[in-house]
Amino acid sequence: MKTSYWVTILRFFVGWHFLYEGLWKLLQGNWSAVGYLKSSQWIAADLFHKIADTPFLLNLVNQLNMWGLTLIGLALILGLFIRFSSVCGILLLALYYMAQPPFGANATHEGHFLWFDRNVVEAIVLAVICAVPSYGIGALIKRSLSKGEQTLAGDRREFLKNLSALPVLGAFAGAFFEKHGRVWEKENLKNKADGVTSATVRAFEFKDISELKKPIDVHGKIGSVSISRMFMGCNLIGGWAHARDLIYVSKLVKAYHEDWRVFRTLHMAEAAGMNTIILNPGLFRVMGEYQKKEGGKMQVLSDCAIGGDPVKGAQESIKFGAQMLYIQGEMTEKYILREKNYKIIEDALAFMRKEGYQAGLGAHSLAAVKECVDRGLVPDYWVKTIHPTNYWSANISGGTSHDNIWCTNPDETIAYMQTRKEPWIGFKTLAAGAVEPKDGFPFALKAGADFLCVGMYDFQLVENVNLFNDIFQSCQKRNRPWHG
Repeated sequence: MKTSYWVTILRFFVGWHFLYEGLWKLLQGNWSAVGYLKSSQWIAADLFHKIADTPFLLNLVNQLNMWGLTLIGLALILGLFIRFSSVCGILLLALYYMAQPPFGANATHEGHFLWFDRNVVEAIVLAVICAVPSYGIGALIKRSLSKGEQTLAGDRREFLKNLSALPVLGAFAGAFFEKHGRVWEKENLKNKADGVTSATVRAFEFKDISELKKPIDVHGKIGSVSISRMFMGCNLIGGWAHARDLIYVSKLVKAYHEDWRVFRTLHMAEAAGMNTIILNPGLFRVMGEYQKKEGGKMQVLSDCAIGGDPVKGAQESIKFGAQMLYIQGEMTEKYILREKNYKIIEDALAFMRKEGYQAGLGAHSLAAVKECVDRGLVPDYWVKTIHPTNYWSANISGGTSHDNIWCTNPDETIAYMQTRKEPWIGFKTLAAGAVEPKDGFPFALKAGADFLCVGMYDFQLVENVNLFNDIFQSCQKRNRPWHG
């Protein structure tokens, strides 16, 4: 009988976990497995992607997932239909394993151990629960039906053992309400789950892909290329952290972004609706691996910054298969403002157009933009910095740049760009992490940027996309017409 004690305790733990996950998802009101399914890359990926793209099937899967977790968890805690609920739990965990196995680019950093993960461990525990008798309401009902009430009343110890689920369920209800009930009433459950299993890709302690409200579905065009209105920057992946005077950060970023994590970040970005990334040719190797090994579909906007020659950079980018080309801002400023070598910019723009590309021009300095226009070097689109300057490190005295500010005159930039009809990709919109997205996104969109290029880590991605989707609709009315 001692074995039954331990199995009962195990059942309480697993049931608590399932019930928490199910109730939390139900109370969200808008929870969906769409991002989780779209980021699947293993043997059943095509099936999961089809479900994610079919509204009826997606809604069915969402309901089965939420209610399945809830009812399985409730049954396991109470000890009702133990074998049936255990088998259902094992099947559910098997589907989670198939969708997000603990290996390859989508393997989460937490809770996976080579070929095994928490889903496997929990499934094994459920198999034990299924095979070994334990105490619960179901056993009490069975004894009542088979032996009668008098026999039960005479065995108070067995009676109490089978009712042990009730205080556990009461403790769960109290803890859940304490954690989420009041927050739900006040903030409509804006908080996130503490624990993650099942259909949840973990990303540190931040929002994961299961908490994506919806993918970005607003796009524009530059030439024939369709681009999501917010897309990925590459500085963080490449290790250019712009960390002011923190000299170790860029090396730390490079150490963090092993290939598998870059792949996972890009998979999450695609699942979240972003279809483009600005890329430096130095990162073509990892992007090539992502495309070849992971089936990545992310479009590449190359900055052509290699060897100091934008034409050679464009040639390398075309050879790689980049969909779009532009001249990096630092190169523009070097040749336009410092060296007055206008011809190299003219030749690069002409070469891009000759090869059938829309030719873009990048700049941090508004003076470079104005000089190009005055010289007749007008690109097909601009890649220009835009961010507010009310963050503290933007105001370092002395007049010298300390890797702390990239759009020194945003008001002038906004006024000037209103006169331009070319599409405008706004970058450094968060001043390299100094501006909160809730402030930087609306500032850049209302300033007139047609697209936002945003560098982000995997653990920032979902929160940024959710925020962008909420903000974008409120920024439709602005002084500068939408282009692209």
